[in-house]
Amino acid sequence: MSPSLSYEDLRNKKLQENKRKLEELKLSHLSVALRDASSPKPSPSKSVKRKALQEQRLVAVRRSVRVANLPEPPTYRELGWDAAERSRRSYRPCKRRDLSNRVYASDEERMYAETRAEEVEAELGSEFPTFVKPMLQSHVTGGFWLGLSKQFCNKYLPKRDSTITLVDEEDEEFDTVYLANKRGLSGGWRGFSLHHELVDGDALVFQLIEPARFKVHIIRASGYHDQ
Repeated sequence: MSPSLSYEDLRNKKLQENKRKLEELKLSHLSVALRDASSPKPSPSKSVKRKALQEQRLVAVRRSVRVANLPEPPTYRELGWDAAERSRRSYRPCKRRDLSNRVYASDEERMYAETRAEEVEAELGSEFPTFVKPMLQSHVTGGFWLGLSKQFCNKYLPKRDSTITLVDEEDEEFDTVYLANKRGLSGGWRGFSLHHELVDGDALVFQLIEPARFKVHIIRASGYHDQ
C-alpha cells in the first residue's frame, strides 16, 4: 500500500476487498440455505395426535342406556384434558413485593447519615454498649434480614436464639427474633423496618440498655437535604 494514502482511503479500500471476497464465497446464499435447513419442520406424528385429539373432543359420548334408547339422543361433548384440569385446579395469586418505590441513597446522603449516627453514638457516652448500622436494600426492602457485628454479638448478646426487644425514640417496643448462630435479627425486624419507613441509606444507632433490649436511634439519609 502506498504511504501517500490517507487512513480513510486505506479503510475504504479494505472494506471493498472484504466485500469482494464475501461475494466470491457466496456466503449470503450459504446463510439462506443454512437457515432453511435448520428451520424445524412439523412432526407428522404430532399432527396426527393433534387431529385425533380434536376429533375426540367432538365425538358424541353416550353413557346412559336410558338416554341411548331415545329417538333423538342429545349430543354430548367430551370435556378435554385442559379444561378438566383447569376446572379442578384452584389458583392463588402470587403475592410479590412492590419494589417500584425503592429509595436509593446517594453517596452524599449515605455519608451524611452515617456521620450523623456516629455523632449521636458519641453523645450517648460509654455507659451502654453501642454500634452504628447503615441500612441497605436487603435490610429494608428485600429479605428483611439484619446482620449484626460478630464481635459485638460474641461479647454482649445471648449465645442462644432468643427474643430481643427494640425500643424506638417514642418508647414503642418491637420484639424481634435473634438467631445466635447467624448473628442477626430475623422475625420482627420487618415489622420494625416497615413501621418506621426505613430506606436505603438511613443509619441506626443501637444502644444495648439491657441484656436483650436495644434503644434504637434513627438518622434519616433524607436529612442531608435539610441541612
